Amino acid sequence: MRIAVLALLLAGCTAAVDPAPRVDLEHRVVEFADGLSPGAPYRAPGSEERDTALAALMPLLDGTATEADGLRPLGFTVDSGVDDASGRPFVLATTKPGAEQGWGMYIADRSTTPRLVIEVPHPNADLDTEALGVELYRRTPGAVVLIAGAHRRAAGEQADVAHHTDALFHAVATDLAGRGLPQVQLHGFDEQSLPGSDVVVSTGQGRPGPAARRVADRVEAAGLATCRSWDDECGKLEGTRNVQGKAAAEHGFVFLHIEVTGRLRESVASRAELAQALAEADVSAG
Repeated sequence: MRIAVLALLLAGCTAAVDPAPRVDLEHRVVEFADGLSPGAPYRAPGSEERDTALAALMPLLDGTATEADGLRPLGFTVDSGVDDASGRPFVLATTKPGAEQGWGMYIADRSTTPRLVIEVPHPNADLDTEALGVELYRRTPGAVVLIAGAHRRAAGEQADVAHHTDALFHAVATDLAGRGLPQVQLHGFDEQSLPGSDVVVSTGQGRPGPAARRVADRVEAAGLATCRSWDDECGKLEGTRNVQGKAAAEHGFVFLHIEVTGRLRESVASRAELAQALAEADVSAG
């Protein structure tokens, strides 16, 4: 009898100290992006839904809360784990791919305070930008990742969060920017759009500051042909119509619009090289 009781007590202690599940975060994100289709339904949140989602999401992303019950009625699931590659704990809130309420996937590193926002507005459409976003996250403690929850062409392109201010993605991005977190937004372009360039670095409608110049210098030092929008014509890839960029310019937030050619995006090694260059530039240093 005593042995049985001891066994139960030991089992309870073991359960209490079980570590958070280890997760291949890149696999989770890529699987999510693969489920997005241009033919899927989509609707933007109403103002009340957007306010409710924002109020529940922000404490989750800034580390002041571990639960977000207010998100579940809006179609979100919330879970946490430890990223296999970085070894850092994270929290993740996501809607279901293909759902009408395709309002995004949001990831926050829980190992330290937030210091950078990584944005992927066109998952699946700008192929492999979601994987590049994870690569950069893994090299940036304190990163928060925003991934659109619908294909950019869904609902007649109403789901293109880079061009619609009614998206939850935009509300979260601008809220985080208002808290002093710089934004790095990742996009993809075809080689024929700008022959001879690997990466375009732009600040949208904003003035180029030290962070933008550091990024361009570091990417170029990595051997990648870099077009700087403040010095050169970059084939209309400067993101001047991007709504997150417009908001950043209006309020003086740090916003970088990064366009990456397909050749780099499709290569695991090249994504890692570019992510390392972006991380070493340390956009959060201002």
